[in-house]
Amino acid sequence: MPKMTPQDTERPKVRLYVEHGLAEGQHVAVTQPQAHYLGNVMRMGAGDAVALFDGRNGEWRAEVVELGKRGGTLAALVQTAPQFDPPDLWLLFAPIKKARTDFIVEKAVEMGAARILPVQTEFTNSERVRRDRLQAHAVEAAEQSGGTFVPEVAELQRLDRLLADWPEDRLLWWADESLAGAEIADPAPAPAAILIGPEGGFSAAERARLAALPFIRRLSLGPRILRADTAAVAALTLWQLRHGDWGG
Repeated sequence: MPKMTPQDTERPKVRLYVEHGLAEGQHVAVTQPQAHYLGNVMRMGAGDAVALFDGRNGEWRAEVVELGKRGGTLAALVQTAPQFDPPDLWLLFAPIKKARTDFIVEKAVEMGAARILPVQTEFTNSERVRRDRLQAHAVEAAEQSGGTFVPEVAELQRLDRLLADWPEDRLLWWADESLAGAEIADPAPAPAAILIGPEGGFSAAERARLAALPFIRRLSLGPRILRADTAAVAALTLWQLRHGDWGG
C-alpha cells in the first residue's frame, strides 16, 4: 500500500461516485460531465486529489491522471474509509411536487434508506417521474453526505401492484395520518419498509386494503398531521433511532 504524506491525509475537496469497481492502483474512467466538473468548475488538473466511492468498496483517495473534453481518468491510490451499508430499510412514497420529491430522495439517502420506491396512489399528484433524474439526485446526496452507499431508486409503480408481490418477511409501516395524537408504536427491525402517502392522503378503498394486509403495521408520527416530505423524514428518524445504525 502506498505511503501517505501529511499532505495526502488532507480530505480532498471533491468527492465523486463512480460505477467502476475501486481497488489500489485501479485506473477509473470518469464521464464527460464529471470531467467538466473537475476541470472547468473545480479547476483541477493532473495530480490533484479526489475522493471516490463505488457503492461497494468504501471510499478511496484518488488522483487525477488526465482530463479532457470527452472524459478523463483517475487513479485510485489508497482506501480511506471502509464500505458502510445502511440497514435493510425501504422507503415507499407517493411523489409530490418536483422540489419536494427531490427533498424526500435526498433526505432518504442521508438518513440511511437502502431502497427508495415511488408509488402511484389514487391521489398521487404526479403520474410520472423520471427515475434517472431521481437516481442522479440520490448519487449527489451520497456524494455530499459522505456516504459510501447509493440506494436504488425504483421505477414508479402502482401501490396495489407492489403490495400484491410484497415479500412476506418484510413488515410495512404505514404512516397513517388518522393516528395523529395516538401513542407512537415501536417499529420492527429490518427487514422493514415505511410507506408515506400523498398530500391528499389515501382513498377509503386504499385505507381498507392496507388495513387488511397481514404485513401492514400502522404508525403514528406524533400529535400533528405532517406534510408528506416532513413525514418521510420523521418516520425514517423514528426507525433509525429504534432499530437503525444511529447508535440509539
